[in-house]
Amino acid sequence: MQSTEKQGLQEKYAPHSACFGCGPSNPKGLKIRSIAEGEEVVADWTPEPHHEAFPGVLNGGIIGALLDCHSNWTAAYHLMKKAGASSPPCTVTADYSIKLLRPTPTNGPVHLSARVVESPESKDDRATIEAKLTAGGKVCATCRGTFVAVGPGHPAYHRW
Repeated sequence: MQSTEKQGLQEKYAPHSACFGCGPSNPKGLKIRSIAEGEEVVADWTPEPHHEAFPGVLNGGIIGALLDCHSNWTAAYHLMKKAGASSPPCTVTADYSIKLLRPTPTNGPVHLSARVVESPESKDDRATIEAKLTAGGKVCATCRGTFVAVGPGHPAYHRW
């Protein structure tokens, strides 16, 4: 489904994760592979017919899952680097919003790109991320969200 040129953050830091969107070990998942490139985290993902809302157009829920998981990994990677840690903290989505700008075609790969933005919500345990999904050279959807590192007692703690 995705390029195997570089190891994704998910494969490197969470090879046993079963997350539907980004878990490498989920046989029915989307298997997003987020790759750090400079100030951005990028991913290419190819839809299949069962991801469609109707012929030729990607389902909006799948778009949301792609942007949510990719943004979450962008935040986790950022927080890891900021702390000088050797592995990312477990992070969860605190909030995110998606804007569907145009139908996303399914006749080729989609490209995800995300980056950290400075905002009042950005702290040592959280990051605000802006992301976009492009297909055929056009921006089809955007996302902005806050992603938070969690600790012991949270159900997502040490999920990877």
